[in-house]
Amino acid sequence: MTEQNSDGKRNQKIRIITNLLTTALKIWLRAQVSQVSHIDVDIKASDRQLLSGKIPWVSIGASHAVYQGLHIGQIQLIAENIQVNIGSVIKGQPLKLLETVPVVGELIVEEKDLNNSLSSELLLTALNDVLVKLLPEHCAKTKSISWQKIILENHQIILSGILTSEGQSMPLDIYLGINLINGRELQLAPVLIKCDIVTPEQSNHEYTFDLGSEVDIQELTLIPGQLRCRGQINVNP
Repeated sequence: MTEQNSDGKRNQKIRIITNLLTTALKIWLRAQVSQVSHIDVDIKASDRQLLSGKIPWVSIGASHAVYQGLHIGQIQLIAENIQVNIGSVIKGQPLKLLETVPVVGELIVEEKDLNNSLSSELLLTALNDVLVKLLPEHCAKTKSISWQKIILENHQIILSGILTSEGQSMPLDIYLGINLINGRELQLAPVLIKCDIVTPEQSNHEYTFDLGSEVDIQELTLIPGQLRCRGQINVNP
């Protein structure tokens, strides 16, 4: 009876720690986004691993999340070999990562999500980086650009905006074919730029973007109205 009681208390303690970790993970995830409609967290770990703050495997699913103004329809993540501050979590303090965690994931972004994200600093920075790459000789003269719409087609993104240059405003349409060269490099080709200040010769080039060593994209798919991405990214403490 004593042994059964001991096992029961131990199992109860493990359940409490699992619930604490699950709740802390959800709170931490919600703190990373300004809006999310649903989060699922599934933890797989032994009793000893949980008590030491080691989590061998975690699955995280979220829908309709907003991260720094960027709208994401669905995201599914799997992380392995996570080390967290379990002692602090048990005391009611926020969860923190103690080591860099490689996260494998898949996300789905709808065309409407991208258009709802046009005020996001993350997206605007990416779009302006593309513009600088495509039109370096004109960017010094360009005072501002107002991005109006993003259209997703098969293997192609269409960016539409209003460009203000030397006191004049004019429509700008950029047609970008997107190809995955390797895990960290994207190639923009073919490229077609429709704007009064751009000649046909200036718009017919190939461009490569390096996404950085923390990123490893395995699949990038563009279909009408939707972008799907699958790969790995390192999440630092």
